[in-house]
Amino acid sequence: MKRLLWGLLWGLAAVALGLGSAWAVLRSVSHYGASAGPWRASTLAGSPDADLYTRARVALGGLLALNREETMYFVATTDTAGRPLRARCSYRVTGVPPKARWWSVTTYADDLFLFPNEQRRYSVNGKTAALDAQGRFAFVSGPVAPTGLAALPWIPTPGEGGLYFTLRVYNPEAALSAAPGTLTAPAIELLGGCP
Repeated sequence: MKRLLWGLLWGLAAVALGLGSAWAVLRSVSHYGASAGPWRASTLAGSPDADLYTRARVALGGLLALNREETMYFVATTDTAGRPLRARCSYRVTGVPPKARWWSVTTYADDLFLFPNEQRRYSVNGKTAALDAQGRFAFVSGPVAPTGLAALPWIPTPGEGGLYFTLRVYNPEAALSAAPGTLTAPAIELLGGCP
């Protein structure tokens, strides 16, 4: 009986370890094939060459993965300095619009859902982003509206935990589609301290 109990405990531990390691692999962004600054892009999402892990990540993330000629997805989980993104912190994101038919940057909580907010602001895109004289866009994300940066669009990120930015590029130029690492990456700058 004692041997059976130990066997059962070891079996449960092995299952828990296997499920935990599979979950960690599926949630990581280190598997992405191309990087540009803090942004990572999967070169296999939406491809017939996608392996089982890539297909599982796409299903887990709930995104409709089209091929790279139609849509490219870049994900950032750190700021430009390499610090993990946090919902309770404020960030300024600046960059040039990607060369594509349309683009957007959306904020997600670490559970891969949108942040609930009364303003219903979740993203900035090619139509809502105002460009400055140099042709650059900028927006701020954070738990409270920024002071001193009122002219910039604000995406609320109430709550605790992690934060993801997803840059979607629809019908990118052929050069970007062929080499996702050539993206002129938007900078993600931490504003002030982070409580």
